[in-house]
Amino acid sequence: MNSVIKGAGYVLVHTPEMVVYNGTTQTTERVVNPESEYLKELRDHLRSYDTCVNYWPNQVYIGNATPDDLAQVEFPYYDKVKEGAERYGKYGEIMPEDEFLLLAQACDMFEVVMLEKGFVAATKEKFAADPIITDEIVEKVIEGFEISEIEHFVNEEHAEGLYHENKLVGCVKRAHDIDANLSAHVMHENIMSKASSVLALLYGVRNAGIEKTDVEYVIDCAEEACGDMNQRGGGNFAKAAAEVAGLLNATGSDSRGFCAGPSHALIEAAALVKSGAYKCVAVTAGGCTAKLGMNGKDHVKKGLPILEDCLGGFCVIIAENDGVNPEINLDILGRHTVGTGSAPQNVIGSLVADPLERAGLKITDIDKFSPEMQNPDITKPAGAGDVPLANYKMIAALAVKRGELDRKELGFIYVDTGAMYRGLAVHFLKKGIVPGEVEKIEAACEDAKVELGYENGVQQVYLNGENITSQLREEAVGNMASVSSAVPAVRAKLLDLQRNLAKEKDVVMDGRDIGTNVLPNADVKVYLTASVECRAMRRFKELEGKGEVCDFEQIRQDIQERDERDMTREIAPLKQAEDATLIDSSEMGIDDVVKAIIALTK
Repeated sequence: MNSVIKGAGYVLVHTPEMVVYNGTTQTTERVVNPESEYLKELRDHLRSYDTCVNYWPNQVYIGNATPDDLAQVEFPYYDKVKEGAERYGKYGEIMPEDEFLLLAQACDMFEVVMLEKGFVAATKEKFAADPIITDEIVEKVIEGFEISEIEHFVNEEHAEGLYHENKLVGCVKRAHDIDANLSAHVMHENIMSKASSVLALLYGVRNAGIEKTDVEYVIDCAEEACGDMNQRGGGNFAKAAAEVAGLLNATGSDSRGFCAGPSHALIEAAALVKSGAYKCVAVTAGGCTAKLGMNGKDHVKKGLPILEDCLGGFCVIIAENDGVNPEINLDILGRHTVGTGSAPQNVIGSLVADPLERAGLKITDIDKFSPEMQNPDITKPAGAGDVPLANYKMIAALAVKRGELDRKELGFIYVDTGAMYRGLAVHFLKKGIVPGEVEKIEAACEDAKVELGYENGVQQVYLNGENITSQLREEAVGNMASVSSAVPAVRAKLLDLQRNLAKEKDVVMDGRDIGTNVLPNADVKVYLTASVECRAMRRFKELEGKGEVCDFEQIRQDIQERDERDMTREIAPLKQAEDATLIDSSEMGIDDVVKAIIALTK
């Protein structure tokens, strides 16, 4: 019979000082650019513990809200407060940094963690009050050391400082005088991972409703370095954490798979239980100090708080089938093999579509998928976009390709931003304004309302309630739009509308500054172009087909002049975004262009 997920624990530890002193982005910056503005501004962007607790995604993580609840919160999340937020949740807690340092000291079996006496005395009582922390763990916390001794190790012996509220309260010493693998930095990293794993284990066991003695095997899948020059990979985080957590009947081992580590570890655990080798297995992982503030530069640059200010930990208890809890079906495993390739379509296909097909299921048979759950609050300002949404879109695209979903069901809408500028141009011309009358254009923006609508799937443009779609392609309108689009007031008028459309809906947005200015974090960017002569001929044939008298040379000249104006304007000039794909359609038909763009989404 299939094994089941018996229970799980999810914990966070708020560690703002470790952001400053231990996150790789910050430690690297102090070496390469110690006088950087980023380091000077960093502390002003650190969140308080209360702010961290009130943060919606954190409350979802520990079980005080659901992902569906979060979906109802207006994005971004960092400036929203979760009413009724609490430290303790259904799955775990958000531990403050001072208490966590005592837990780290309790987890230290190498006598490398030193905490100042006064700090221990001031913190121990509230640490002991945590309902998940056992008396056995509290007893492991030693009285502490004099601050002068700690300062000596930090200043003279290359120890890693431990801080609370920007004050030195302890240190982690190196574990070996020669072996660089046991430096203070590495020991700090490993002990913090171990401590957060212990916290997660305690909650995992509690939430599963089992005894600690029931756990027979522990698999640790964290991302920490471990080993020394003699053992080369020894250490075993799993058994070390199990010992502190009181799982006395457990043995264990470590599994390292970077961000995919938990998936591999869960498969291993499920297989061990299903085979009968063990009846109850815990999969656990602690937080990674190296990742703290990883995207901090982008967050600070955009006026955001440092959002990567917590160590995360989780534990999943895998046990024999009880007929109640959700099963892990090892017959439906996705396998991203080394020969699969790294293209998004190949990755999602191998992990989602292929295993479902082997099981006789369609993509559309699944109610909910669990894509890589990165927080868009963190990733979007850093330029990585909304990762879960991008994965969902890829899954949907695969379903379309396999004939399991109609393309229309994806809900994408086309937004021609050029039509919006042309809509304002119509307004200016109706007022008798000629190109170049900047002050009149700025004033006319005040009483112009441009809206988009859709009739039978076709975009319509409304100016102050009037459908003006039929007027947009007039040459006079195009020329006015090209000139007026360089006016800051005009661009500001339409920018929010364009971004809100992309925020509310899945869009294909067309315009001359979309990838560089309007939607710099778009999932797919295309710089679609053609020669001036080619575009002029297409326009000429379009007008000729409508029965209009037109002059090819004049059209060509207008297009060339419009390009020149758009490329040289000061505000959001026409240019290819660095991460956009160039497609020159001069020698391509419409179908060829469509195929080339669709290929970029696979």
